[in-house]
This record gives sequence, structure tokens and C-alpha cells, in this order.
Amino acid sequence: MNNNEWWMGAKIYELYIDKFAQNIQGLIDHLDHFSRLGVNTLHILPHYPSPMIDAGYDITDFRGVRSDLGSTLDLERLIVAAHEKGLRIILDFVVNHVSSEHPWFQEAQASKENPKRNYFLWSETGEELRGSVNAFPGIKQHNWIRNPKTNDYYYATFYPEQPDLNWDNEEVISAMFDNMDFLAHLGADGFRIDAAPHLIKREGTDSRGLPETHKILKRMRAHLEEKYPGVILLAEAGGNIEETKSYFGNGDEFHMAYHFPLMSALWETLLFNDQTYVDDVMRASGDIPQGCQWATFLRNHDDIELRNLPSETREKMINMLDPKREYLFNNGNTTAVRIATAFSEDKEKILQAFGLLYSLPGAPVCYYGDEIGMKNTPARPDVIDTRFFVRGEFDWADAVNQMNDSNSLFAQIAKIITRKT
Repeated sequence: MNNNEWWMGAKIYELYIDKFAQNIQGLIDHLDHFSRLGVNTLHILPHYPSPMIDAGYDITDFRGVRSDLGSTLDLERLIVAAHEKGLRIILDFVVNHVSSEHPWFQEAQASKENPKRNYFLWSETGEELRGSVNAFPGIKQHNWIRNPKTNDYYYATFYPEQPDLNWDNEEVISAMFDNMDFLAHLGADGFRIDAAPHLIKREGTDSRGLPETHKILKRMRAHLEEKYPGVILLAEAGGNIEETKSYFGNGDEFHMAYHFPLMSALWETLLFNDQTYVDDVMRASGDIPQGCQWATFLRNHDDIELRNLPSETREKMINMLDPKREYLFNNGNTTAVRIATAFSEDKEKILQAFGLLYSLPGAPVCYYGDEIGMKNTPARPDVIDTRFFVRGEFDWADAVNQMNDSNSLFAQIAKIITRKT
């Protein structure tokens, strides 16, 4: 592996700046935590200005930083400081949608004649694209959202406050590529592309992973290769193994892709004490292009994705992961629990889970706080989006105690991580 393929040796740590360290300066002050843990790449969850309807995935300015976190200059300082310590930085880049408070949408929703109108998808009836995926059926009934100002509907795959961009519009492609260039110029080493399959919508399909979407993703990769070689793309693209492999293209789309089928299999193996679940998925996971690899994980900032499993298996696993059914998400089809919550703080089970994850090929991902056994925050009946409960404040007092104890969970997980070559 040469330096131009640095991602092939990535060990990733995923974090929210505010939840982990309050602000960017706090994160800079805590960079030694990552070398002690043994990770070498940070995935920074959305840092952009946002009304925070969806934990920052509803963006109002792709070139800004939320004021509570710092400034764009602070972000640049963070990247420089991380590089000095041998850490790479992957930024979340949300391509499918913006916040309904983004200036583009504020203009578009005001008038049918506005030039920004074609940055989004509109309908007079709200009847089109009925076969398309509704990502949050527990939050909204339909993807067409009423716009009172123009007496019609705009399209939103996720939250109603997240209007989808129209990636059939060349102006949108140019504007979003320019935003990516801005962040790459600051020194970002890569981008996690949120909701990658959903860019293009077509009648009569589920609007996931369409050929036209792959064409755009190839353009995105070629654009980066030309202007910022060595800056990588990491796909969030749930689906079965063959579907997910398609996001590598012929080595001309994503450098890495999250391995959602393996994540499901890891939990099956851990809950049912049967290694064959992981072995079967791993056998089917080869034959990907040279220079590409899987990003492997047990969980992240979202729910535990089990949608590709048989319904009986999924229901059984949810009851084991969340026996009180406190953290169910999307009409009870998934649940959002941290590792320590799923295993009732059983240290040996947590270590078994980390040991299994870090024994496999690929770029393993540690979600912030799992290394110290952080649990879900207490459930509240007024919160529909239960992913909120896996996004608590990092417990620095506990972390410091564990870093000073050679028998602690942190110390033993650090040994597991550093053993992985």
C-alpha cells in the first residue's frame, strides 16, 4: 500500500464534534485520545449550520460551521492538527437533500417563477413517484410535502424539512461539486456520502440505485480524481451484498462502502452464537475492484439496520437487542441501541463484539463512546426518532479513569484495535 491508498489501512472513529468534545477546539485538545485507542481516521458527523431537525443532516450552508462548534478557520485548524498527528479526516457530505431553511429552498418555495425552483422536485398533485422509498415511514406518510406558498408539493425522502435536490439539474451538480471542492481545499481527506442511492428519482421504480445515480457518482469520483487525487469517497448505501458492491463500480465510484449486510451478520453471530452468519457473508464479499474495500461496523449514529433479514429473524433480534422495546424505530422494524445497552453492559460480550469486528478484513469503524461502554440515554416517550438516544454526551470523566486502568474496557479495546494490521 502506498500513501495514495491510505484508506486501505484505515481504522475509523465516528463522532459528533459537540457530543464528543463540545466544539472544534475541544476536539483538537483531545486528539491524543485517538492515538491511545489505535485509530487513524476520524469520520466527522455533520458540522454544518443547521436547524438540527435531523442531527445536522439538514444543512443550510455547506461551506459553514455551526456557531456553537467554531468557524471554518477552526475546521481548517482541526484538519491541520489531525494531519500532524497522523490522523486522516473524513467529512460527512449530504448530497441528497438540504434543509428547508437553506437559501436555495427558501427562494424556490417562494414562487413558481424563481430561478432556484428547478433545484428541487415539485408536483401539483403529490401523486407521482408512489413506488419510491419513503426512508422515514414512522415520521411521515408520504414523500410529497405540501408547500402552502405555491399551493403544490415538494419531494422529501427523509424528514419533511429535508427537500431532495434535483440531481437531473446540471446547476445542482455544479453547485454541489463546488461545495465539495471547498471542503477538499480545506484539507479534507475524504467524504462520507450520505444516502448515496437516492439521488435520481424515476416513475415506476423505487428510486434507489438507478443507473442515472451511478452515472452521477462516477462523475463525482472523476471530478475528485482530477482535482484532489487521494481524497476518497465512502458510500452509505444500504442493500444486499451485490447491490452494495455496485457502488464500487469498476473502481470508478466509491473507494469504500459501509458493509450493512455484514453488520447484520455480526449481530446474528453475536446474538445466536453462530459464526456461520459472518462466514457466509464474508465468502460473498470478495471480488471487489482493486483499491476498494469495505468499511465494517457493528453500529453507528443510526438504528441497527436489519431490513434485509427475514421478518421472523429480525423480530427475534430486535427483542434480544431491545427487550423492553424502548428504542424501536421506523414503526418497530429496527431499533437504535448502543453495544453496551444491547449487551446490558456485559464487558465480555462487548469485548467479544469488538474482537469479532476487528478480526475481519476491511476498515473497521468504532462509534464514539463504545470504547468506554457508553449506553443509550434514557428513552423518552415524546421523542419519535429514537436514534437520538445513541447520540449522548461523551463521558470524559469515565474515559480518563479507564485510560488510567490497564484492565478497563478502553484498555482492552485499544489492544484489540492496535492488534489489527
